[in-house]
Amino acid sequence: MNEIAISARNLVKTYGSGEAAVRAVDDISLDITQGTFTSIMGPSGSGKSTLMHLLAGLDSLDSGSIVISGTDISTLSDNALTKFRRDNIGFIFQRFNLLPMLSAKQNILLPLDLAGRKPQRGKLEELAATLGLTERLGHLPSQLSGGQIQRVAIARALITSPSVIFADEPTGNLDTSSGSEVLRLLRMAVDELGQTVVMVTHEPDAAAVGDRVLTLVDGKIAQDAGTAR
Repeated sequence: MNEIAISARNLVKTYGSGEAAVRAVDDISLDITQGTFTSIMGPSGSGKSTLMHLLAGLDSLDSGSIVISGTDISTLSDNALTKFRRDNIGFIFQRFNLLPMLSAKQNILLPLDLAGRKPQRGKLEELAATLGLTERLGHLPSQLSGGQIQRVAIARALITSPSVIFADEPTGNLDTSSGSEVLRLLRMAVDELGQTVVMVTHEPDAAAVGDRVLTLVDGKIAQDAGTAR
């Protein structure tokens, strides 16, 4: 039986105060199993992005606890949390956020460089081959196609062998073909590399690529369903 990658209990996050207060995440508890693809969706203002930011340690809890790979991140100091994220969490952002002055290889290795770590032997070459980037590692982002930029961003998220990859609306700015390619690559990361992926999306078709879809409404999980994959 697979282990639990994320265990969250009684998460609460409120913005504002008094009558203007909004409980963006309202007493949510959930477990996410290692090696699975979880989609989080819901209408604008449902709390899906806030939930992801809490789970990823990018935002602080009002109350509750989040354990990732045996570490309760809700008890860590800011410095310890920054180090934990760097070592254990991969991020894929909507705009991919590559640094324009760095080559594809340098962008991929950046999280390890920041951590003062060397890549596992053969890891870069393996990812480049898997993602079709072997011939593009020396190119700057301006010399890459949109699809290649997406692949570099995904390789960057994978290079640290993170406990969890969080993808924030990764298809939001893409045409249908490019969006499908990103989803295929994320699915491959789970199926072939054993990665754990948590993706926020507002697109039902994108969410359906996951093994499980959590639908949020008013800060609560309104539906928790497996997909017909």
